[in-house]
Amino acid sequence: MADFVREVMTPGVVAVRPDASLVEAAQLMRAQDIGDVLVADGQHVVGLLTDRDITVRAVAEGTDPLTVSAQAVCTPDPVVVAPDDPVTAAVALMREHAVRRLPVVEGGLPVGMVSLGDLAQEQDPDSALADISRALPDDGRGRV
Repeated sequence: MADFVREVMTPGVVAVRPDASLVEAAQLMRAQDIGDVLVADGQHVVGLLTDRDITVRAVAEGTDPLTVSAQAVCTPDPVVVAPDDPVTAAVALMREHAVRRLPVVEGGLPVGMVSLGDLAQEQDPDSALADISRALPDDGRGRV
């Protein structure tokens, strides 16, 4: 079993500028087959934007996703972990803050992301969540 976040995180990050439109962010998520992007001003993490944020905080409110910025909708100053933090600390932070993803930051720079699915695969590989997290993505029409 993994002891440290670096052993379970997904390395690398996908980020958008704070002034990027929600359409830009959503297109990047689709292209990368991910559900979240960091909102970063240079090397500084400003927020975390999820596909759910776009849906609930913007589209459901009737705003135009072409004119709304990522920074306006993202969760500002997200809770982060370091690669050398214990996995148990990441789990505790997710529980405490009711979040499913944590940016992994080292020396002030984002280096990865750890998700609930990453932790499930590590801590309970036979769980339904771990199975879903391992599944290949489909093309949006039910095909892999």
